[in-house]
Amino acid sequence: MVHDRVTRISVLKVPVDIVEPDDLEEVVKAMYSDGKNHQIILLSAADLMRARRSGEFRTMIAGASLVVPISASIVRAAKFLKRPAPVRYEPFDFIVKLLSILERWGKSAYLFGGSPKGLSRASKNIKATFPALRVVGSHSSRFPKHFHPKIVEAIRKAAPTLLLVGRGVPGAERWIPRNMRSFNAGLQLWCSDVFEVFAERRRRPPAALFARGMEWLYYLPRRPWIVFRLWTQARMNIICLWYRVRGK
Repeated sequence: MVHDRVTRISVLKVPVDIVEPDDLEEVVKAMYSDGKNHQIILLSAADLMRARRSGEFRTMIAGASLVVPISASIVRAAKFLKRPAPVRYEPFDFIVKLLSILERWGKSAYLFGGSPKGLSRASKNIKATFPALRVVGSHSSRFPKHFHPKIVEAIRKAAPTLLLVGRGVPGAERWIPRNMRSFNAGLQLWCSDVFEVFAERRRRPPAALFARGMEWLYYLPRRPWIVFRLWTQARMNIICLWYRVRGK
């Protein structure tokens, strides 16, 4: 446990952390101050169900220092299973809070992922929004395979407080635990759309939809395959019912 103000519960045998917004700054400071590496995971319901069947994904989540739920169905499942209700965060809001905390304490970030043009614009906007945050390096996800060790070494030498990873890196969020041993102490977080949003190339779902747990409707027109998540949700509900009946 990274801090006594973080409560870790289990939802369908997958770890989920409870951290109140007022405690987030103290928790973040504790993580970047202890000389260790800490992966932060923004956990969706699809991720939770994936962790139940994928060994590497399950190990990654179990080993993360902070597992923050971003899906309303995770909160509902916790309540249904009579667990303490976790605090749900909107992904981009969480990242903004995190960057604000790091800026307030004069810390640094390295940006990795996205397209060259999108990352350049995102980096410019991050620097403008958080002027006291030191962006100590960046690299897009477009690079020849043989160049990968040089990127890892560049990140190690830059020693950022936060390594923010986005779309396109090999292995997506699993890239972090696969390479974490090469880094110095710090925080690592992956979010698929983070640089597209910062580059103003992609909008966030309306707050009202997110609050109702229906943000998937916003993504449906351009990602019609997302409708299959309804099946994932149905499976999750059935498993929750089974756990409730069995008293797990």
